[in-house]
Amino acid sequence: MNSKELATITQRLLAAGRRHTVGLRKDGTVVAVGASTAGECRTSAWRDITEVAAGNVHVARNTGKSHTLGLRSDGLVEACGWNKHGQCKVQDWREIVAVAAGWRFSVGLRSDGTVVTTGRFASDSLARWRKVDKLTCGDWHVAVRISDGTVRASGNNTCGQCEVHAWREIEFLAAGYLHTIGLTVDGKVQATGQSEFWRGCEKWREIVAVAAGSYHTVGLTAQGTVVAAGRSDFGQCDVSGWKDVVAIAAGGVHTVGLRSDGSVIGVGANEFGQLDTSNWILF
Repeated sequence: MNSKELATITQRLLAAGRRHTVGLRKDGTVVAVGASTAGECRTSAWRDITEVAAGNVHVARNTGKSHTLGLRSDGLVEACGWNKHGQCKVQDWREIVAVAAGWRFSVGLRSDGTVVTTGRFASDSLARWRKVDKLTCGDWHVAVRISDGTVRASGNNTCGQCEVHAWREIEFLAAGYLHTIGLTVDGKVQATGQSEFWRGCEKWREIVAVAAGSYHTVGLTAQGTVVAAGRSDFGQCDVSGWKDVVAIAAGGVHTVGLRSDGSVIGVGANEFGQLDTSNWILF
């Protein structure tokens, strides 16, 4: 298995939100650390999980509460955390193969390539999309990859974060507060939206996975090292010394990496204990 194939699997094991971090163990159970004021870390009872997602919430005075999703092996979805807008009402979802979470909404990818959403997200576009095989959520926008390698996006476009229609040969996607990142099949990176949060990533090469926080962008290289661009007010881009990394996730202002030995490292803000992963062994 090459590094790109490995990243396709391991990227499902790690997620980071505004103030919490989530990890998926090899036995299908889920661990979470950080703020749980809305119950976003109450994952201990979950079983048979195959992917985790954390609400993508920008850092501001009026934000903080988040939610967490867990995709089960039977295509059902677990949810916990902030549910004021119905973002955790996923009990009726069926045949789901991937999940993503925004600020006040959740999105699921069905096995037939269609998309389902719940919570506060006013867009009719999602219901019309077909042949979707990957998806990601920013604060208030959703981006998906179509099976032919093109990309669609819908939602808040104040900084051009949904201007992805010209993208081709995209392998993976990541979305932050006001930006969207696309990883091409040849390991290069495309970006749109607020350039302050991604400037420089278009020069990266041999990338196998990407992640986007509120104000920064992270890339995993084929060699297991990590690169970052954007703002680093809390040190969230201080990843130059990382080695043997197989998966990455970016929270609001923190970054976490899963190493080949199953341990998890992190940098950036830790006010709520979102980096307290030193005792984790995910596989």
